[in-house]
Amino acid sequence: MRPFVLISVLSVTLTTAFQVRPLLPRSLHQKSTCDGARLNVLESPHRGRSGTALNFFDKVFEEEGTLGKGITVGKVSVALISSDRGSSSIFGMLERAARDSGDSPRELAALTNEVCLSLLRKSDDWIGACSKSQWFGQKDAGKAESYCNDLSNGEAVKYEKEYIPGATSEEKPGGSTQVVVTIVLEIQGDSTTFDGAGFSITGTKEVLSSIASDALVDDGDCVNAAEVFWTPSERSEVLTRNDIILDFPELVDM
Repeated sequence: MRPFVLISVLSVTLTTAFQVRPLLPRSLHQKSTCDGARLNVLESPHRGRSGTALNFFDKVFEEEGTLGKGITVGKVSVALISSDRGSSSIFGMLERAARDSGDSPRELAALTNEVCLSLLRKSDDWIGACSKSQWFGQKDAGKAESYCNDLSNGEAVKYEKEYIPGATSEEKPGGSTQVVVTIVLEIQGDSTTFDGAGFSITGTKEVLSSIASDALVDDGDCVNAAEVFWTPSERSEVLTRNDIILDFPELVDM
Protein backbone atom coordinates (compact mmCIF):
# COMPACT_ATOMS: atom_id res chain seq x y z
CA MET A 1 0.00 0.00 0.00
CA ARG A 2 1.47 3.37 -0.98
CA PRO A 3 0.62 6.93 0.14
CA PHE A 4 -1.76 9.11 -1.86
CA VAL A 5 -1.80 12.87 -2.26
CA LEU A 6 -4.24 14.79 -4.45
CA ILE A 7 -3.20 18.31 -5.38
CA SER A 8 -6.36 20.43 -5.50
CA VAL A 9 -6.64 23.95 -6.84
CA LEU A 10 -9.44 26.45 -7.27
CA SER A 11 -12.20 25.70 -9.73
CA VAL A 12 -13.64 28.52 -11.84
CA THR A 13 -17.11 28.11 -13.30
CA LEU A 14 -18.89 30.49 -15.65
CA THR A 15 -22.54 31.10 -14.80
CA THR A 16 -23.93 34.62 -15.05
CA ALA A 17 -20.58 35.84 -13.71
CA PHE A 18 -17.27 34.31 -12.71
CA GLN A 19 -17.41 32.57 -9.36
CA VAL A 20 -14.50 30.87 -7.62
CA ARG A 21 -15.11 27.82 -5.49
CA PRO A 22 -12.74 25.19 -4.07
CA LEU A 23 -12.29 21.92 -5.92
CA LEU A 24 -12.83 19.21 -3.33
CA PRO A 25 -10.14 16.53 -3.07
CA ARG A 26 -11.06 12.97 -3.98
CA SER A 27 -9.56 9.82 -2.55
CA LEU A 28 -8.97 6.75 -4.71
CA HIS A 29 -8.48 3.25 -3.31
CA GLN A 30 -8.18 0.99 -6.34
CA LYS A 31 -5.45 -1.63 -6.63
CA SER A 32 -2.19 -0.57 -8.24
CA THR A 33 1.18 -2.06 -9.12
CA CYS A 34 3.00 1.25 -8.64
CA ASP A 35 2.84 4.66 -7.01
CA GLY A 36 1.68 7.63 -9.01
CA ALA A 37 1.36 11.35 -8.70
CA ARG A 38 -1.45 13.53 -9.91
CA LEU A 39 -1.48 17.27 -10.47
CA ASN A 40 -4.92 18.76 -11.00
CA VAL A 41 -3.89 21.72 -13.08
CA LEU A 42 -6.85 23.63 -14.44
CA GLU A 43 -10.52 24.15 -14.24
CA SER A 44 -13.09 25.53 -16.62
CA PRO A 45 -14.34 29.06 -17.22
CA HIS A 46 -16.10 27.84 -20.37
CA ARG A 47 -17.94 24.65 -19.44
CA GLY A 48 -21.68 24.37 -19.83
CA ARG A 49 -24.34 21.67 -20.02
CA SER A 50 -26.27 20.06 -22.85
CA GLY A 51 -27.34 16.66 -24.07
CA THR A 52 -27.59 17.27 -27.83
CA ALA A 53 -25.50 15.06 -30.09
CA LEU A 54 -23.30 16.66 -32.75
CA ASN A 55 -22.72 15.36 -36.27
CA PHE A 56 -20.78 16.66 -39.26
CA PHE A 57 -23.44 19.17 -40.26
CA ASP A 58 -23.64 20.56 -36.74
CA LYS A 59 -19.93 21.35 -36.87
CA VAL A 60 -20.42 23.42 -40.01
CA PHE A 61 -22.59 25.83 -38.04
CA GLU A 62 -20.42 25.90 -34.89
CA GLU A 63 -19.15 29.31 -33.88
CA GLU A 64 -15.47 29.78 -34.69
CA GLY A 65 -13.18 30.54 -31.75
CA THR A 66 -9.49 31.40 -31.49
CA LEU A 67 -8.50 27.73 -31.87
CA GLY A 68 -11.37 26.69 -34.11
CA LYS A 69 -14.79 25.22 -33.44
CA GLY A 70 -16.21 23.37 -30.45
CA ILE A 71 -14.17 21.61 -27.74
CA THR A 72 -11.48 18.94 -27.99
CA VAL A 73 -10.78 16.50 -25.15
CA GLY A 74 -7.68 14.37 -25.41
CA LYS A 75 -4.98 12.41 -23.65
CA VAL A 76 -1.33 11.84 -24.44
CA SER A 77 0.99 9.47 -22.57
CA VAL A 78 4.75 9.23 -22.98
CA ALA A 79 7.00 6.51 -21.56
CA LEU A 80 10.68 7.29 -21.17
CA ILE A 81 13.80 6.19 -19.36
CA SER A 82 15.16 8.44 -16.64
CA SER A 83 18.76 7.74 -15.69
CA ASP A 84 18.46 9.60 -12.38
CA ARG A 85 15.99 11.34 -10.03
CA GLY A 86 17.89 14.63 -9.67
CA SER A 87 16.61 18.19 -10.03
CA SER A 88 17.29 18.24 -13.78
CA SER A 89 15.44 14.98 -14.42
CA ILE A 90 11.80 14.68 -15.44
CA PHE A 91 11.08 13.81 -11.79
CA GLY A 92 12.61 17.06 -10.54
CA MET A 93 10.55 19.11 -12.95
CA LEU A 94 7.26 17.38 -12.13
CA GLU A 95 7.81 17.58 -8.37
CA ARG A 96 8.54 21.31 -8.60
CA ALA A 97 5.44 21.80 -10.72
CA ALA A 98 3.29 19.96 -8.20
CA ARG A 99 4.60 22.03 -5.31
CA ASP A 100 4.85 25.46 -6.91
CA SER A 101 2.04 25.82 -9.46
CA GLY A 102 -0.50 28.57 -8.96
CA ASP A 103 -4.22 28.44 -9.67
CA SER A 104 -4.76 31.24 -12.19
CA PRO A 105 -5.52 30.28 -15.80
CA ARG A 106 -2.25 31.82 -16.99
CA GLU A 107 -0.13 29.94 -14.42
CA LEU A 108 -1.86 26.64 -15.02
CA ALA A 109 -1.78 26.87 -18.80
CA ALA A 110 1.93 27.71 -18.51
CA LEU A 111 2.34 24.57 -16.40
CA THR A 112 0.77 22.42 -19.13
CA ASN A 113 3.15 24.05 -21.58
CA GLU A 114 6.12 23.37 -19.28
CA VAL A 115 5.31 19.66 -18.90
CA CYS A 116 5.10 19.26 -22.69
CA LEU A 117 8.39 21.11 -23.23
CA SER A 118 10.10 19.02 -20.55
CA LEU A 119 9.00 15.85 -22.32
CA LEU A 120 10.16 17.23 -25.67
CA ARG A 121 13.61 17.96 -24.21
CA LYS A 122 13.82 14.29 -23.18
CA SER A 123 12.84 12.92 -26.61
CA ASP A 124 16.07 10.92 -26.85
CA ASP A 125 14.87 8.93 -23.83
CA TRP A 126 11.40 8.08 -25.16
CA ILE A 127 10.48 4.41 -25.42
CA GLY A 128 6.75 4.61 -26.12
CA ALA A 129 3.71 6.88 -26.41
CA CYS A 130 0.02 6.96 -27.27
CA SER A 131 -2.78 9.49 -27.64
CA LYS A 132 -6.53 9.75 -28.20
CA SER A 133 -9.09 12.53 -28.48
CA GLN A 134 -12.73 13.34 -29.13
CA TRP A 135 -14.41 16.49 -30.44
CA PHE A 136 -17.59 18.04 -29.00
CA GLY A 137 -19.75 20.99 -29.96
CA GLN A 138 -20.11 23.89 -27.55
CA LYS A 139 -23.69 22.86 -26.78
CA ASP A 140 -22.34 19.46 -25.72
CA ALA A 141 -19.90 20.98 -23.23
CA GLY A 142 -21.35 18.78 -20.49
CA LYS A 143 -20.46 15.67 -22.48
CA ALA A 144 -16.98 17.05 -23.06
CA GLU A 145 -16.54 17.53 -19.32
CA SER A 146 -17.81 14.02 -18.63
CA TYR A 147 -15.41 12.52 -21.16
CA CYS A 148 -12.52 14.49 -19.69
CA ASN A 149 -13.43 13.15 -16.24
CA ASP A 150 -13.55 9.61 -17.66
CA LEU A 151 -10.03 9.97 -19.07
CA SER A 152 -8.70 11.39 -15.81
CA ASN A 153 -10.35 8.73 -13.68
CA GLY A 154 -9.08 6.05 -16.06
CA GLU A 155 -5.54 7.16 -15.21
CA ALA A 156 -6.16 7.70 -11.50
CA VAL A 157 -7.47 4.19 -10.88
CA LYS A 158 -4.15 2.75 -12.04
CA TYR A 159 -2.69 3.87 -8.72
CA GLU A 160 -3.85 2.88 -5.28
CA LYS A 161 -2.22 5.94 -3.76
CA GLU A 162 -0.52 9.10 -4.87
CA TYR A 163 2.68 10.51 -3.43
CA ILE A 164 4.76 13.60 -4.13
CA PRO A 165 7.98 14.04 -2.10
CA GLY A 166 8.15 17.34 -0.25
CA ALA A 167 10.78 19.98 -0.97
CA THR A 168 12.58 19.12 2.28
CA SER A 169 12.11 15.36 1.98
CA GLU A 170 15.06 13.30 3.18
CA GLU A 171 14.09 10.44 0.90
CA LYS A 172 17.15 9.49 -1.12
CA PRO A 173 16.78 9.55 -4.90
CA GLY A 174 16.83 6.17 -6.58
CA GLY A 175 18.56 5.14 -9.77
CA SER A 176 17.48 4.61 -13.33
CA THR A 177 13.85 3.75 -14.04
CA GLN A 178 11.21 3.88 -16.70
CA VAL A 179 8.63 6.65 -16.31
CA VAL A 180 5.15 7.24 -17.71
CA VAL A 181 3.78 10.79 -17.90
CA THR A 182 0.18 11.44 -18.97
CA ILE A 183 -1.54 14.72 -19.80
CA VAL A 184 -5.36 14.90 -19.97
CA LEU A 185 -6.58 18.09 -21.60
CA GLU A 186 -9.90 19.76 -22.43
CA ILE A 187 -9.32 22.72 -24.72
CA GLN A 188 -11.45 25.06 -26.81
CA GLY A 189 -11.51 24.56 -30.59
CA ASP A 190 -10.56 21.78 -32.96
CA SER A 191 -7.03 22.74 -34.00
CA THR A 192 -5.02 21.05 -31.22
CA THR A 193 -3.31 17.93 -32.55
CA PHE A 194 -3.65 14.69 -30.58
CA ASP A 195 -3.42 12.06 -33.33
CA GLY A 196 -0.13 10.31 -33.99
CA ALA A 197 1.69 9.95 -30.67
CA GLY A 198 3.54 6.65 -30.45
CA PHE A 199 3.60 5.79 -34.14
CA SER A 200 6.73 7.85 -34.67
CA ILE A 201 8.98 10.21 -32.76
CA THR A 202 7.99 12.95 -35.19
CA GLY A 203 4.29 12.36 -34.60
CA THR A 204 4.76 12.38 -30.83
CA LYS A 205 6.68 15.64 -31.03
CA GLU A 206 3.88 17.19 -33.11
CA VAL A 207 1.28 16.26 -30.48
CA LEU A 208 3.28 17.66 -27.56
CA SER A 209 4.25 20.78 -29.52
CA SER A 210 0.63 21.44 -30.47
CA ILE A 211 -0.55 21.13 -26.86
CA ALA A 212 2.34 23.27 -25.61
CA SER A 213 1.52 26.06 -28.07
CA ASP A 214 -2.27 26.00 -27.85
CA ALA A 215 -2.30 25.93 -24.04
CA LEU A 216 -0.90 29.48 -24.01
CA VAL A 217 -3.40 30.96 -26.47
CA ASP A 218 -5.45 33.83 -25.03
CA ASP A 219 -3.34 33.75 -21.85
CA GLY A 220 -4.55 30.24 -21.10
CA ASP A 221 -8.26 30.98 -21.36
CA CYS A 222 -8.69 28.38 -24.12
CA VAL A 223 -7.85 25.57 -21.66
CA ASN A 224 -10.97 24.25 -19.94
CA ALA A 225 -9.29 21.55 -17.84
CA ALA A 226 -6.00 19.68 -17.58
CA GLU A 227 -4.45 17.05 -15.34
CA VAL A 228 -0.94 15.63 -15.27
CA PHE A 229 -0.16 12.13 -13.98
CA TRP A 230 3.18 10.39 -13.61
CA THR A 231 4.61 7.20 -12.18
CA PRO A 232 6.69 6.20 -10.27
CA SER A 233 6.55 9.00 -7.72
CA GLU A 234 8.44 7.50 -4.76
CA ARG A 235 12.10 8.22 -5.37
CA SER A 236 13.21 4.71 -4.48
CA GLU A 237 10.65 2.93 -6.65
CA VAL A 238 11.47 1.46 -10.05
CA LEU A 239 8.92 1.05 -12.84
CA THR A 240 9.72 -2.03 -14.93
CA ARG A 241 8.84 -2.96 -18.47
CA ASN A 242 6.35 -5.52 -17.14
CA ASP A 243 4.67 -2.82 -15.03
CA ILE A 244 4.18 -0.68 -18.14
CA ILE A 245 2.77 -3.59 -20.15
CA LEU A 246 0.32 -4.36 -17.35
CA ASP A 247 -0.89 -0.84 -16.53
CA PHE A 248 -0.38 0.95 -19.87
CA PRO A 249 -1.13 -1.63 -22.60
CA GLU A 250 -2.18 1.16 -24.99
CA LEU A 251 1.39 2.52 -25.22
CA VAL A 252 3.01 2.02 -28.63
CA ASP A 253 6.72 1.17 -28.63
CA MET A 254 9.04 3.61 -30.41
